[in-house]
Amino acid sequence: MLRNILLVVLAVAVVGTGAWGYQEHQEKNAILINAENNYQRAFHDLTYQMDLLHDKIGSTLAMNSSRSLSPALADVWRITSDARGQVGQLPLTLLPFNKTEQFLSNIGDFSYKTAVRNLDDEPLSAKEQKTLKSLYNQSGEIRNELRKVQNLVLKENLRWMDVESAMASGKENADNTIIDGFKTVEKKATGYDEENLQNSSIVSFQQRDENFDHLKGKKISKNEAIKLAQKYSGIQKPKDVRVTENGKGSAYGFYNVVLKNGKGHEAAMDITKTGGYPIYFMDNREVKDQKISLNEAAKKAEQFLQKHGYKKLQLAESVQYDSTGLLTYVTMQDDVRIYPESIKIKVALDNGQIVGFTGSDYLQSNRERDLPSPKITKEEARGNLNSNVKVMEDGLAVITNDLGDEVLCYEVIGTMDNDTYRIYINAENGYEEKVEKMQNAEPIYEDVI
Repeated sequence: MLRNILLVVLAVAVVGTGAWGYQEHQEKNAILINAENNYQRAFHDLTYQMDLLHDKIGSTLAMNSSRSLSPALADVWRITSDARGQVGQLPLTLLPFNKTEQFLSNIGDFSYKTAVRNLDDEPLSAKEQKTLKSLYNQSGEIRNELRKVQNLVLKENLRWMDVESAMASGKENADNTIIDGFKTVEKKATGYDEENLQNSSIVSFQQRDENFDHLKGKKISKNEAIKLAQKYSGIQKPKDVRVTENGKGSAYGFYNVVLKNGKGHEAAMDITKTGGYPIYFMDNREVKDQKISLNEAAKKAEQFLQKHGYKKLQLAESVQYDSTGLLTYVTMQDDVRIYPESIKIKVALDNGQIVGFTGSDYLQSNRERDLPSPKITKEEARGNLNSNVKVMEDGLAVITNDLGDEVLCYEVIGTMDNDTYRIYINAENGYEEKVEKMQNAEPIYEDVI
């Protein structure tokens, strides 16, 4: 009798284990399928955007009136922004693709700068016409190469997850159709006439971006990168450690470190090889019900920044999403907020743990600036505001405008109706550089009938 009971219990246990294993397998498959679908969508969208871009640039070559040319160039700028967004969603972070991104940035800069100027007073020069033709030819070559990759992807049913695995394992040099295709695209993007682009007043985002070349400090080893990741994550005795180096030819060197404690707790971190500076950190643990306030979370974030040697930072914005707080800190110099030097910190509101950190903007822009003096007064800046805005506070700030240039502004926090806005008025000419609607407190829907 006892033997039969044991057999039944054992059978139930085996069935239960099998069911659990099957469920785990199904969940992992669902995650992989979702990731693959997202990669496929981003790639096909990128190819479509390059088609549109090539055609739209071609159309501008035949235009002769500012009434047609300005909106067409604005469309070119919009399309390049969309294309760069799709590139960012592909698993290409470890594959050198900076020349293609730079090419798209250059087109975006040129088209935006040209679209916003008065083309009746200052029409396109012969040199700019030549630049447009060069961009048209170059975009056509890139489009054709992307189409070839797309054809092979569809014909041979290739998977982007294989690309990610190949790059993460350092086997990107092996025969991989997608990787080989994108390397060809990258070669095509390096062929454009950079001298002509410079003469056309194009200064690309990539060229303005110092990347991390200016960082100081000694080169760190993989083991040192692991220790830094342990320090940030709190996983002192990981059961599994994975370290990946960036691909050759990337603009800067970094390690990607992933730590797992064997109990479902996983943290990932990108660290610069020079100096060992954290670019980003993310802890994927489940955040439970809120127990601390956003104000307490800010204190935890400030302690974290001080512990890791960050100075002269001020809290610029705090937003709560469910049980996490997202805090933005910016550098202060001579009582001026330097927004290009920003750090974002994500705090779990169940226990105050730092579960996310993004420091790339800070690392790229951190330096002592020679700040100009304002040429208009605070009162004159307020005079350029919408009359319906009620000013709550103001001060000086450095921001990056739509052309990627740093400008000194009066930063005005004001309200209109039930919304709060952050408005930036250029401190030199009174021009309204940027208006941002600030995040309202999220409503609670559970008790809404």
